[in-house]
Amino acid sequence: QVQLVESGGGSVQAGGSLRLSCAASGRTFSRSAMGWFRQAPGKEREFVAAISWSGDRIYYVDSVKGRFTISRANANNTVYLQMNRLKPEDTAVYYCNGAVNLGGGRWQPNDGWGQGTQVTVSS
Repeated sequence: QVQLVESGGGSVQAGGSLRLSCAASGRTFSRSAMGWFRQAPGKEREFVAAISWSGDRIYYVDSVKGRFTISRANANNTVYLQMNRLKPEDTAVYYCNGAVNLGGGRWQPNDGWGQGTQVTVSS
């Protein structure tokens, strides 16, 4: 059974920072690339960032490059997303999941999602 527990969201003003954490079950996390996705109200869920199992390959959607940093701690099955210089357009529910790189900037998440964590950025 997939278990994904996201935390660290909150409400901040534009320019602020948040650090999201995701605790994943062993089966989801083990030897898998992990990604962060987000879903804003009225929009489809979109890819934000991903990191390979070893951490040597990292990918970001263009809109967050230079502001967000993804990392992982394999010893405790956790992936992080450090978000700096937040913008109102970053407002969304953020989710983590195992993911497969389809190429061309496209990522396929695994089936099953956690509850997500809400990030709200005010102007």
